[in-house]
Amino acid sequence: MAFQWPNLYIRPSATLSNSDHFNQITTTMAMAFKMATTGMWVTEECKSSFMEMKWKKVHRYIVFKIDEGSRLVTVDKVGGPGEGYDDLTASLPNDDCRYAVFDFDFVTVDNCRKSKIFFIAWSPTASRIRAKILYATSKDGLRRVLDGISYEVQATDPDEMGIDVIKDRAK
Repeated sequence: MAFQWPNLYIRPSATLSNSDHFNQITTTMAMAFKMATTGMWVTEECKSSFMEMKWKKVHRYIVFKIDEGSRLVTVDKVGGPGEGYDDLTASLPNDDCRYAVFDFDFVTVDNCRKSKIFFIAWSPTASRIRAKILYATSKDGLRRVLDGISYEVQATDPDEMGIDVIKDRAK
């Protein structure tokens, strides 16, 4: 039995088990959906840098950009463990969109140390309309790849993503 999805046909292989065939179908469907939404691809460097930030704590933040020519989401800047939120905000351009993830460490009311990862969609008012649309439609695809994000912030000016906003969300 073959699986058919709009404009996609998967022929079962005689050498695959049922579970392997199911995995092949779901992977192909996910790739087809990803391609159908914006056609953007996330590089392996983005995934590995995020995992290093999440598990090894070697980065405080990562800034991502979309290369419109190659249709790839790539790493634009990586902040070391000693850098802070002010360094992240200073690294975002005033006239172009970016995505960023920030590892925010804080102490709860119960005096417990915690860490939450914030996803920031930066779309300043001075950026091009085409860039705003491209970043808005590609955001969910990147978020799906970056597993473990706790909160999302969308900002068009620095006041919308100030450290007080981050602290309020992390409570």
